[in-house]
Amino acid sequence: MVLVDSSVWVDVLRDRTGTRAARLRALVDRRDIVLSRITQMELLQGARTAKEWDLLDRYLATQQFLEPTPDTWRNAARIFFDLRRKGLTVRSGLDCCIAQIAIENEVLLVHRDRDFETIATLRPLHQVRLEWGK
Repeated sequence: MVLVDSSVWVDVLRDRTGTRAARLRALVDRRDIVLSRITQMELLQGARTAKEWDLLDRYLATQQFLEPTPDTWRNAARIFFDLRRKGLTVRSGLDCCIAQIAIENEVLLVHRDRDFETIATLRPLHQVRLEWGK
């Protein structure tokens, strides 16, 4: 399974050429793509029109989600805390939660967000930053 972050989905959904979707498919290969509820929220928040929101909402309703556990939230806060104590900054506590979900489920996290690379310096986060290239 591969957990795909909203930092990738935003680019894929806005790319009218389909090249970014093809790049994501190639990276994922035949593995299942899963989402977090945080990604669902972030994507819906970014909808520009009611029509776009409805279309995206219907699509997301068909996707598989990894759900946080009660410990996910506490462990995500600990990631943020531990990073700050080492002088490392992440811009979003939600990214810590997404990372923790990936860690708990032992899945690859595909992203375009430097916060996950920072988190991976402290936690066993299996992650890859997707580069679009030229």
